Amino acid sequence: MKGIYIILTTLALMGGMMACHDQLEVQNPNNQTTFDFGDSESELQETIIACYNRIRLDGTFARVGYTLDAVRGDEVWNSSQQWYLEYDNLNSPGTIGIGDEWPWRDNYHIINRTNFVLSKVDEVEMSEDAYNQIAGQALFLRSLAYYHLATYYQTVPLIVDYADYSDINTMYAANNTQDEVFDQIEIDLAAAMQMLPSRNEGGEWAQGRATSGAAAGYLARALMFRHKFDEAYPVLKDIIAGMYGTYALTADYGDNFREDTENNSESLFEVQFMDFGTGGTDEEWTPVNISREATQGHAVESNFASQELGSWGDLAGSPWLYNLFKKENSTDGRLDPRLYWTLVTYEPEYSNYTDLNTAAYPNGDPRNNMVYQQEVTETPLSNNAQGGISIAKFTNARNNIYSSITNGLQCGVNLRLMRYSDVLLRAAECENEINGPTQVAIDYINEVRRRVALEDLQLSDFSSADALFEQIANVERPKEFGCENGRGIDLLRWGFFYDAGRLNQLVEHGYYKRDGTASTEELTAATADDSSFEYFNPGHEYFPIFQGTLNANPNLEGNSANKNEDNAPAFKAKWSIRPVVDLN
Repeated sequence: MKGIYIILTTLALMGGMMACHDQLEVQNPNNQTTFDFGDSESELQETIIACYNRIRLDGTFARVGYTLDAVRGDEVWNSSQQWYLEYDNLNSPGTIGIGDEWPWRDNYHIINRTNFVLSKVDEVEMSEDAYNQIAGQALFLRSLAYYHLATYYQTVPLIVDYADYSDINTMYAANNTQDEVFDQIEIDLAAAMQMLPSRNEGGEWAQGRATSGAAAGYLARALMFRHKFDEAYPVLKDIIAGMYGTYALTADYGDNFREDTENNSESLFEVQFMDFGTGGTDEEWTPVNISREATQGHAVESNFASQELGSWGDLAGSPWLYNLFKKENSTDGRLDPRLYWTLVTYEPEYSNYTDLNTAAYPNGDPRNNMVYQQEVTETPLSNNAQGGISIAKFTNARNNIYSSITNGLQCGVNLRLMRYSDVLLRAAECENEINGPTQVAIDYINEVRRRVALEDLQLSDFSSADALFEQIANVERPKEFGCENGRGIDLLRWGFFYDAGRLNQLVEHGYYKRDGTASTEELTAATADDSSFEYFNPGHEYFPIFQGTLNANPNLEGNSANKNEDNAPAFKAKWSIRPVVDLN
């Protein structure tokens, strides 16, 4: 190595001696480096925008970074039987890019950029409000990245000092424990919660940005992941009380999945995408696909929508989820509106609902059997070969703004990562964990149910905290958040992979058919073709760290998935797992 430096030095000196003394030293202002960038408030504001850009990569939220957690759960299965198969079956060998590498790579890009901001912000003169906005956003986005890294890969390097990238001894960082990562997440979010303006205070600036409400919501999520219910509950109650801005459920559940109702009263934080057809033509899939002409859309629609209608046809909603919706109607006997906005199924009733004043839609029901501007008379196939029910959420299947799907980074429906309904249901869960079944917990749940005109739950229907937990975990949350990112993380924090009864329940929820039909049949072991969870290997509730990443970093070790190591003993040593309760 010393010889190389001698050669480079000699070449530099020769170049200097040959240069004319009167030659101007010209520095290209468009080729700034991190050394001379970030020394003003305006440059740090630009860098924060660049941090937001990284949450729209394939490995973060433009596609697989979002959908992998959904397919890890029990509401979604891999209808193409390829691409996502090892993540549906929870048995990846650690050599597959889409799940073992891409979310790791792209989330660390967020961390790199936010660390840069935090390394510079203390040295730049600016107002206190500007400082709090810049540093608060950086802390939130770094926490968002670490939250997903720790819940995808379990034990990941915790890098919080930008200077670590300049030293070979610290750049190749070793794993930190999951607890160490969550400790940092809690510290950062608690700080961001105090620094950032609320959505009310931020006004137009706050639309699409992290606010104190977003930080508070994610802090509650982080605390609940480690069963800190007594700490999470006050945060949730403060959100409900309006301490971090005014939040409310939208009157129409479907407003959470349209382009023209984005950043609404229910949204705590969402990933911003350009409306369909308004961006450029280049697709920014990875950190190196940077373009001023980027489409600025996502490809979740390409995976969720029907292949029969033009998508890639990779992911389908589970028959268990469909039948969960069908078990309970609104107070006027009509179907739960959340079925319409979650799964694309043909329901003869929809054609009779259109424009009527119904219990869930007193000013006119929007439901019909139009899908991508086509009237369907049967349920479209998720995948042309295996079949399955396609997913409506974060697609334009129900919005009917175009007649054909354009695959790739094209869909413009913002991904709502946290909604006020999650705050309410988490508050109910905390109340139940701390005080057992109470009317307070029931009231939180009923606020969510009333939006879709379901009958109120009664406290007398739940004789124990276990029973009310079952209602929250396997009825209320799946129907409210079905097929969204977050279900897999819930299964982790509840310990469902570590209990025989719960794992058997997951097997039952995961039943599907590969018969080429959009089967809505309520399946059993005798009638199903398969279940994702039949293939689960202990330790693979987390995704393995990519083998190429391990090879490149001598200080990094594999996680439980790489080692096929059972996490059940460690989980049970810290927390209890609620038993299965039959609610019928």
